[in-house]
Amino acid sequence: MPDERDVLAANQAFYDAFAARDLTAMDALWARRAPVTCVHPGWQALRGRDAVLASWHGILHGPNPPAIRCADATAHLLGDAAVVVCTERLPGVELVATNVFVREDGTWRLAQHHASGVARAAEPEEDDGGGMLH
Repeated sequence: MPDERDVLAANQAFYDAFAARDLTAMDALWARRAPVTCVHPGWQALRGRDAVLASWHGILHGPNPPAIRCADATAHLLGDAAVVVCTERLPGVELVATNVFVREDGTWRLAQHHASGVARAAEPEEDDGGGMLH
């Protein structure tokens, strides 16, 4: 499906801009007319294009921007909006992300990004020989 491919390409462009620390490319990806929001892991919600892009400026030009790659992306189309759910892989940590895109002038642009930590499955407890688990 062409729209799905285009949304996934826009999603990948977001992660490419992030990895390359390319603020110009990041700016070009965010919606201009639709309201935008962003929730970075552990942050309060940022509302509005100016606040969102200021956060990316700080992250991309900070002393230790994280190395990141996107995996397992799936797109769900909703007319002129689309939701992408994916895994963000960083050294030593995995996050789950939801990216919402809107179609503006025929181009898919980000309207919302939300990334958060993923709980790890509990390790099975060892049997102490008494047949009961603690």
